[in-house]
Amino acid sequence: MKLAAAALLALAAAPAAAADPGDPARYRACLETASREPDAAIPEATKWLGAGGGVPARHCLALAYLAKRDFGPAVLALEAAARAAEAARDPHAPELWAQAGNAALAGNDANRALGYLTTALDGASRPEDKAEVLIDRARAHLELKHDPAARADLSEAVRLAPANPYGWLLRGTLARRDGNLKAAETDILEAARLAPGDPDVALESGNVAAAQGRLDLARRAWAAAAAAAPGSPAATAADAALAANPAKP
Repeated sequence: MKLAAAALLALAAAPAAAADPGDPARYRACLETASREPDAAIPEATKWLGAGGGVPARHCLALAYLAKRDFGPAVLALEAAARAAEAARDPHAPELWAQAGNAALAGNDANRALGYLTTALDGASRPEDKAEVLIDRARAHLELKHDPAARADLSEAVRLAPANPYGWLLRGTLARRDGNLKAAETDILEAARLAPGDPDVALESGNVAAAQGRLDLARRAWAAAAAAAPGSPAATAADAALAANPAKP
């Protein structure tokens, strides 16, 4: 499944925020500094904000904190950017609320994430965007043990964006945890069709196979997950599963 921290750190490489940054060159330069030298970007963005940099300056500041994995200040900066964008009727406000929600999830504040993501969902217009937010909100619901709400969000996400593999992946994971292995297998097979080679999908494919007692198949899937992205959280979990379920001599 998508990992909030990894997804957020990737934003610094290819962000999309203010519709009209006012000073596009300064915005691009600030974002580049945020991704490469976040400690230098923080005072730069703060100075720009004080000079009237508005939403772009707040967004750059948030991404610099994200690059440092300093999620508390990042959440506050993104919330401020989203509120400012909303007040300015900037169409990117829902995206900023969604980014704030993901930052809150990465900082283990699921309650705050749930509020931000609900606001993002209310403002999203395209079905694909709504589905992305629903998937993220489902993750917040799961952190809070709101399984029925998570299940409802994921079912709506796959309806709105059936080509998004992560809705199927997370819904399949939840079905496995509920013991509904037939539904889990169906959803994970669809996720694998949409995202062949994805390590998170391969990991969950192994988990579903293991729950069905098909350990040979599970080991093959876990090995694929470990090979696809060495050192990633999915690979680490796959290696642990392989160690706990060795092949019989």
